[in-house]
Amino acid sequence: MIRRLPLVALALLAGCDLAPKYVRPETPVPPAWPTGAAYSRQAATDQKPLPWSAVITDPKLRTLMTRALAENRDLRAALANVASARALYRVQRAEQLPTVTADAGASFSDRGSAQSSNQAQGSTQAQTSYSADIGISAFEIDLFGRVRNETRAALETYLATEEGARSTRIVLIGELATAYATLAADQDLLAVAQDTAKSAQRSLELASALNRAGLSGKLDVHQAETVLQQARSDVEATSTQVAQDCNALALLVGAPVEDALLPVSLAELGRGIGATPAGLPSEILLARPDVLAAEHRLRAAYADIGAARAAFFPRISLTAAIGVASTALSSLFSGGALAWSAAPSASLPIFGGGNRGNLDYSKAQRDLTLAQYEKAVQTAFSEVADGLARAGTIDRQQAAQRALVEASRKSTDLADQRYRAGIDTYLNVLDSQRTLYGARQSQIATELAAITSRIDLARALGQDENPPRPGEE
Repeated sequence: MIRRLPLVALALLAGCDLAPKYVRPETPVPPAWPTGAAYSRQAATDQKPLPWSAVITDPKLRTLMTRALAENRDLRAALANVASARALYRVQRAEQLPTVTADAGASFSDRGSAQSSNQAQGSTQAQTSYSADIGISAFEIDLFGRVRNETRAALETYLATEEGARSTRIVLIGELATAYATLAADQDLLAVAQDTAKSAQRSLELASALNRAGLSGKLDVHQAETVLQQARSDVEATSTQVAQDCNALALLVGAPVEDALLPVSLAELGRGIGATPAGLPSEILLARPDVLAAEHRLRAAYADIGAARAAFFPRISLTAAIGVASTALSSLFSGGALAWSAAPSASLPIFGGGNRGNLDYSKAQRDLTLAQYEKAVQTAFSEVADGLARAGTIDRQQAAQRALVEASRKSTDLADQRYRAGIDTYLNVLDSQRTLYGARQSQIATELAAITSRIDLARALGQDENPPRPGEE
């Protein structure tokens, strides 16, 4: 029984962990979303955020999403970082197991010596030896958990990098959808500018004809020309913007985009991008990849403290070997050729060294990552709250903007009729044309805001194809 006590003590020491126990911090945000005039009433629900495949149903955009996930260089770099972190974790994990090496060798020697000064021919003596060894070199017996905590820190770093790649994927899909919607909006703006230019050309021709007939002054001609030239300028500027939008889209996809996959109109695209269900609990923020990555880094910081504390205790390592040696290959594994050796060693810091500084640094890093985790949660809450505020007002804004366009159109038609009848001057026509032009541009901007708000809210919620539940590893 007494002989078993050292073994029991070693077993207890082997399970020693000096890292502080990790407890998920309290989320520094309210349990419910904000309320007020800008927010729609939301009934509580246990639904999870919809995946991107359910939010985006437009077939052209989904084709580009598939390409981007395969070709985008930023995503490739993120995946390479994940592979690097996984490899480093495997390297660190290997330190928990002894490294066993095997060696085999043979030596041959030929020694000649003269028998006497009068002997014409010397004699030679040949010697041959064989050996085979297997051993463990400097394996640390992890009694105080230093290696285990370093391995745990490497694992959490790898998991944080993996969540970073997932975050990159979500951001990429969101940016791609936003760029696609922006292209559709600019195409609509180009069509409005072209339509306004045609209408202004007809008005200019009418004003010129009336001026030649002596029914109007030259001022009407110049005023009509201002609308035409403004529209022509907008056509050229918007054409440039459409081309740049296509370039930005190709960069996000990682490959050229053919014309057949470009959007037709903003209205058609809007039907292919759905809204996120209302009433989702704020707890879902803990499943956002950037929040999960911050939590994994916090867990790694806790493990680093355990490794730093273990550095104050002895480090015990073992070097051992067992092998055979013989002068004949046939008897290498027989007889009394077996030999073994063991060389345990221990080291304990007494004075000097940076152990205290390393421990203080680990604790400071823990405080840093804690603040970063809490900031990640607060940022996620703020982004979702902004998205909810936009979602709660955009429908009313769209309705008002459509009504404004319709009223401006009627005003323009009436002003044109009164000018043709000689009742009003061309100034009223000019004002109404400019009002209609601006209202149509604002309507497109509002429709774009409605679509991008759905995309931004989906991205803020961390929507992915297979989002983990809070607390999952």
